[in-house]
Amino acid sequence: MLNQPKAWFWGAALVIACSFPTQAADKNLIQTLYHTEFTFNQDEAEELFSLDGEIGVLNASGNTDATSLKLGIISEQETPNWNNNYSADFLYKQTEVESDGEKQDRVSAQRFYGTAQFDYKLDMPGRRLFMYADYENDRFNGYEYRATLASGWSHRMWNTDESMFRYSIGPGYGFVKAEDDTVSNANDGLILRASGEYQYQWYTGSRLRQFLSAEIGANNIKTRSETALSANLFDSLAMKLSFVVAYETQPVGDISGLNTETSLSVVYRFF
Repeated sequence: MLNQPKAWFWGAALVIACSFPTQAADKNLIQTLYHTEFTFNQDEAEELFSLDGEIGVLNASGNTDATSLKLGIISEQETPNWNNNYSADFLYKQTEVESDGEKQDRVSAQRFYGTAQFDYKLDMPGRRLFMYADYENDRFNGYEYRATLASGWSHRMWNTDESMFRYSIGPGYGFVKAEDDTVSNANDGLILRASGEYQYQWYTGSRLRQFLSAEIGANNIKTRSETALSANLFDSLAMKLSFVVAYETQPVGDISGLNTETSLSVVYRFF
């Protein structure tokens, strides 16, 4: 967990950084002051490739010793015929616990999660056909792994200098391998997958992103929400505060169906 005073401090800093004027006349001046290289949303006919790397580290000592590490990448590729999005993140947390009078380090979180979506552009602006795949390996969710394949309809409803909104919906299939001695595989089978993403970008380069997804099966519904606010530090470097909520109606065993994650990390834009 983040240190509470620090979390409030960085949260306030992010809000202040996002509150600068956004009038078009001040765009060039603000970009000059902040030396920002973060790009604005472009016309879908233009070619684009972006790659962001993210790292967050928290080391707490005192009454409780704990170490957390979060690594992530997110990439978008725009071509005349395709819009492709890729992401991957790794979370690791180690906590010091006392057992039989001795202190021991114990891993309390270890997860890898990767996604890829390929949107093929139709002749109508913003309309696409999509193919989606994800893979999750979480040491503490009762499964060896979970994966999803889906395809269907995608639509980018608008894409301006300030904001963007897109959604996708279609059928798919969930693949599940449960851990030994676990009989539940409620997520295995045909599903309906839907997702939506909204982005708002200030002329300072600061950005708000809200992403929602749901996978609906015969016996289980799995949802995920990601809220992220980033503020430029200088050039291609930004600070990012994110909050993730994952929920499913039928978790295995005594595993909690609700999981939340709050993180503060540094983002570097390579391209």
